[in-house]
Amino acid sequence: MCIRDGETLLHALDREGFSVSSGSSCTSSTLEPSHVLRAMGVLSEGNVRVSLPRGTTAEEVEDFLRVLPEVVRSVRDRLGAPTGAASSASGADSGSDSGSEEELVVDSLGKRCPIPVIELAKVIGDVPVGGLVTVLSDDEAARLDIPAWCEMRSQEYVGERPAERGVAYRVRRRA
Repeated sequence: MCIRDGETLLHALDREGFSVSSGSSCTSSTLEPSHVLRAMGVLSEGNVRVSLPRGTTAEEVEDFLRVLPEVVRSVRDRLGAPTGAASSASGADSGSDSGSEEELVVDSLGKRCPIPVIELAKVIGDVPVGGLVTVLSDDEAARLDIPAWCEMRSQEYVGERPAERGVAYRVRRRA
């Protein structure tokens, strides 16, 4: 999603009764992407910031977490997948898969957006150029987030395949 798409998500959450902000707190008066998220190597545009005021109850947090995935899905459906993600996420692997390549598996099962992408960003530098990282995730947001991160970070999104639990998203490290 681009910066204005963060605004779309902000408005959709507002219609559900949740008030959030767009952009990072350190650049809240501008439309500049978060330098902190960029430094982490994760998607830095189209984000929203959730602040919990003193006195927020666990029930209010649970209500937000219940509504959030559906709101994100509906906004993504309305806006379409990021460029390159629709064709890459079709399930067909590209490139060679001889099984002799070095591969690192990141288990993100049970973790929600943006954690699978953050964990991928943390380990990609540990893989030799040409090596593979497989991210296991049962979060449906990973289907769009991982290919989008690969495009943004100039890494090769190889494809996805069903896993015992969730989906295995495969990324080949480029130089």
